Amino acid sequence: MSHSAGFLGSTLGKKVLMAVTGIILFGFVLGHMLGNQQIYLGAERLNHYAELLQANQALLWAVRSVLLFCVAVHIVAAVQVWLRSRAARPVRYRVFRPPAVDYAARTMVWSGPIIALFIIFHLLDLTVGSAHPNYIRGDVYHNVIASFSQPVVALVYVAANLLLAFHLYHGLWSLFQTIGWDHPRFGFVRRAVAVLFAVLIGAGNIAIPLAVLTGVVR
Repeated sequence: MSHSAGFLGSTLGKKVLMAVTGIILFGFVLGHMLGNQQIYLGAERLNHYAELLQANQALLWAVRSVLLFCVAVHIVAAVQVWLRSRAARPVRYRVFRPPAVDYAARTMVWSGPIIALFIIFHLLDLTVGSAHPNYIRGDVYHNVIASFSQPVVALVYVAANLLLAFHLYHGLWSLFQTIGWDHPRFGFVRRAVAVLFAVLIGAGNIAIPLAVLTGVVR
């Protein structure tokens, strides 16, 4: 027990925690995006999908509990790693541009909290309904159309999912290194996989508010 606690208390252990929780959260985000694509099949199909998700409340809340736990662990571990990194290097480099540190990496610190705030808004908008002026319980299709028909709301979703795509890209790229799936010869594969999934999820999520806003879906 003490050995495990010591490892999880180390910087490497915290990165492993971030990697493991990141995999679980990535799986949810991917599944959530794919499920939401049923909006293109019409109101009946999307609402039926939502009903299936709500059918087993015990299972639903178990999944929600796991996701909330993973989000909390992921955020706490990320903050701790960042604080340790800052403490280890209190004076910033005058010029610091290593090849692996790109735009997505430099924005991880603030993109995470912004995404967390967006998730809260998303839940209040389309799950709870308290932030949705025309919310109808059980009519998911109507709620999505009514929400994304507002340009400001649609653009907030677009901006948030762009940030999510950058976050996923760097998170996946770093995950392979953390769990030891890294080799200089195959580094391009790691980056390609990260780009592929980040673009897939980002484009899938962004397409929906844009489709509603432009009248393609109504």
